Amino acid sequence: MKYLTCSKHSLNIERPQVMGILNVTPDSFSDGGKFSRIDFALEQVEKMIADGAAIIDVGGESTRPGAKDVSEKDELERVIPVLKAIKKRFDIIVSIDTSKAVVMSEAIAHGAGMINDVRALQNDDCLKVLAQDQSVAICLMHMQGLPRTMQQAPHYDNLIEDISQFFQQRISACTESGIKKSRLILDPGFGFGKSLEQNYSLLANMSKLQSLDLPLLAGLSRKSMIGSLLNREVNDRLAGSLATAVIAAQQGAKIIRVHDVKETVDTLKILQETILNT
Repeated sequence: MKYLTCSKHSLNIERPQVMGILNVTPDSFSDGGKFSRIDFALEQVEKMIADGAAIIDVGGESTRPGAKDVSEKDELERVIPVLKAIKKRFDIIVSIDTSKAVVMSEAIAHGAGMINDVRALQNDDCLKVLAQDQSVAICLMHMQGLPRTMQQAPHYDNLIEDISQFFQQRISACTESGIKKSRLILDPGFGFGKSLEQNYSLLANMSKLQSLDLPLLAGLSRKSMIGSLLNREVNDRLAGSLATAVIAAQQGAKIIRVHDVKETVDTLKILQETILNT
C-alpha cells in the first residue's frame, strides 16, 4: 500500500509520516491544559504544519495510566469545536483520538480524515458507525486492560504473537462489519498494558507485525518507557523520543505520532536520505 485514503486526502506512506499530537484535555500526561483554548490550539496546529506534520491527532480524553473516564458530552465539547476550527483554517488531515461512537460520528461529519481508537473499535456501535462511512482511515490500537488498570502487572504468553492475534481478531471484526481492510492502520500500543521490558521488546520486534500486511503506527513520544530508562522528566525526553522514532521507522512504522514535530521530521529526513543512499 503506497497511499492511505483519509477522507478527501491521500496520505503517501511510502516513507514515514509524522502525526502531531494536539491534546485538548486538562490532564494529559505531557501537555494537559495547554491547548484547551481554540486560539492556542490553532497556533499549535499552525506550528506543527509548518514543522512538517502530515496529520494532526486531536484528543479530548486522556488515556494515561489511571486516567478518569470522560463523558460523551464533555468530549464532544472539547473536540468538535477545535476540529471545525482546524478544518476551516487549514488543509490538513485531522485524526480524532476517541473510543466513543458518538464522537466518531460527529467528527466524521465535520471533516475528520482518520479515527484513532485506543480500544480498537470494541466499544458499542463503533464498528457500525465506521462501516457507514467508507472514506476515513481507522487506527486500531492494542491495549491490555483499560487505562485505569493497564499497568498493573501486564502479562503475555508471547508478546508479539499475542498482539498479532489481537489484531487478527479486530481486523476480522472490522471486515465482517463491512469495513474494508485497506482502511486500517495498526498501533501496537507502546505503554498501554506493557512493562518497561515488554515495551522495548515490542520496539525491537515490531517489524514482525508487518506480516499482517497493514501500515503500522508508533506512538512513543515522551512516554514513561523513555523516562524510566533514562531517568528523565516528561519535558526532558526529546533525545529518547527521537531515538525511538528512528528505531520504529526502521522497524517499518509508516506513521510516527509525536509531540516534537520539527525535530522528528528532521530526524526522519536524515534516516530516509541515508536509506536511499545505501
